[in-house]
Amino acid sequence: MTMYQDDIEAIQALKEHNGPSWDAIDPESAARMRAQNRFRTGLEIAQYTADIMRRDMAEYDADSSVYTQSLGVWHGFIGQQKLISIKKHLKSTNKRYLYLSGWMVAALRSEFGPLPDQSMHEKTSVPALIEELYTFLRQADARELDLLFTQLDEARRAGDETAVEFIQSQIDNHETHVVPIIADIDAGFGNPEATYLLAKKMIEAGACAIQIENQVSDEKQCGHQDGKVTVPHEDFIAKLNAVRYAFLELGVENGVIVARTDSLGAGLTQKLAVTHSPGDLGDQYNAFLDAEEIAEAELGNGDVVIKRDGKLLRPKRLASNLYQFRPGTGEERVVLDCITALRNGADLLWIETEKPHVEQIAGMVDAIRAEIPNAKLVYNNSPSFNWTLNFRQQAYDLLVEQGADVSAYDRSDLMSVEYDDTELARLADEKIRTFQRDGSARAGIFHHLITLPTYHTAALSTDSLAKGYFGDEGMLAYVKGVQRREIREGIATVRHQNMAGSDIGDNHKEYFAGDAALKAGGQHNTMNQFS
Repeated sequence: MTMYQDDIEAIQALKEHNGPSWDAIDPESAARMRAQNRFRTGLEIAQYTADIMRRDMAEYDADSSVYTQSLGVWHGFIGQQKLISIKKHLKSTNKRYLYLSGWMVAALRSEFGPLPDQSMHEKTSVPALIEELYTFLRQADARELDLLFTQLDEARRAGDETAVEFIQSQIDNHETHVVPIIADIDAGFGNPEATYLLAKKMIEAGACAIQIENQVSDEKQCGHQDGKVTVPHEDFIAKLNAVRYAFLELGVENGVIVARTDSLGAGLTQKLAVTHSPGDLGDQYNAFLDAEEIAEAELGNGDVVIKRDGKLLRPKRLASNLYQFRPGTGEERVVLDCITALRNGADLLWIETEKPHVEQIAGMVDAIRAEIPNAKLVYNNSPSFNWTLNFRQQAYDLLVEQGADVSAYDRSDLMSVEYDDTELARLADEKIRTFQRDGSARAGIFHHLITLPTYHTAALSTDSLAKGYFGDEGMLAYVKGVQRREIREGIATVRHQNMAGSDIGDNHKEYFAGDAALKAGGQHNTMNQFS
């Protein structure tokens, strides 16, 4: 017996209990609607997906080849089409998530219009996008099951018992499009109370994993821009606690916290850390400050000094009232940040780097794992990196190390198209192709994501269509570049009425009104041209 069959029987019993007034209710129709609405609340989704992530994390700990992946999305429809594509081509959503990027929320979802990634967009736009994404994923479930129910009815009418059995098994074993979302809460949008309140909204919308960074909320910058300002560890720990309390309050006890450090590229801090004894966490943070030793007589008006190892040190303070760290301390600060975060409630780490280099990442992870052996990363395969240039440079350096002749290449101009069909370019592309596999095996990367891919694909595909449609190709640009490909490649959106729920609505009309239903999917529906 399956849940679907159980529901039919349970509703049949309920129908009999309620007597003749329920005669019009068909138990199988009601069971179908239940199957199409598996998740009734965002908290159900958060718990279901948290269980998936925890299972995946344990499997990665046992075997680093089973890493997870995601693409950043900025609209429910984009997330839906991504999951439909995954199921079509790869047959399973296993180990494939969604990433919700604060950058894309700022650039594409703010009521103020496009904004830089500086936490200036509305806080509520993040949980609203989570809810939207899961609405579209649940609709993908409803659509896919509706198609199966239609096939089941056709097989029954044809008396094809083999087909009935096969389709019934597909219904019984249906894999949902609902997958984990790693959601960006930026630097927490204010003090810890603000972080807690927003985290609650995100979890209630369905988020099982919340990513938070150690930048100052009111000075937050995109991780790949300059001017980043970090906070002392105690400030960040308070926000980690705020997120954990939000998960616990809502009953998602195994919710996942991703602690991101921007220290590799952040040379500034807003304030000095509180320290009570030599070597404590605050003292370690302050030890990275760019400071000069002074005598008491050298103190100037308004100077701030710290006492360390019996000496008076004056940290270098900028006109902005920010303090700077000593150059070259980034990796050490990253290691301390990560160890501290894992010891204070974080589950996964995110190290924002300036380039995609496996050995650079691995060097920091090795130091972290010396203290916490099962430390693992979420890593940003960022479009802010010039992947072609970075990996051609890495390939060039590798060839030099191997003693190869590189005289045909100009390392300062490796983006040139003239190198596209060369040994160096092929070596670089192969390193890009295996970057995720290599990074997971060598550098502890549990989850690979691309933050902004669908931002770029939307722009690229729109450019191609606009160029042809408004140019000499006219309508052929759409037909050849879009519709013909949709038909031949089996893209679900070619039947856009079905994608938008028209057939589901027709079936509901039949459930509700029987033969009197006025349905849209008749013989004159032009969507039949794509059947």
